[in-house]
Amino acid sequence: METQVKYMWVVVFVVSMSIAGLNGVEATHDYYGPCGKHDIEKEAQKLSPCTYAAKYWRAPVSERCCAIIEKKLSNPGCLCAILQTRTAYDAGVRPEVAVTIPKRCNIAVRPVGHKCGGFPFV
Repeated sequence: METQVKYMWVVVFVVSMSIAGLNGVEATHDYYGPCGKHDIEKEAQKLSPCTYAAKYWRAPVSERCCAIIEKKLSNPGCLCAILQTRTAYDAGVRPEVAVTIPKRCNIAVRPVGHKCGGFPFV
């Protein structure tokens, strides 16, 4: 009888640890990146009005682009992550140029000095 009780406790322990381990694995979907719950690639697509301005230093920046960038600047880490996505890369976005857009839009409150892939916002 005593052996059965010990065996039962071992089984209960193993089962409970297995359940705890599985819950830990399932909980990884709760990890949010720099843009929270938003898919970074989809967020990058929303910046399509800024593509030309993010490729060339002297390109004019549209009002629509400035409005989008001003909104995204509330989370500079998210904006930085967006600039380094595959979507942005495939579109030809140059992060060293893209970080100049807030200044080119004359946005007063911008993350001056915040590094994005080694390039500081100006």
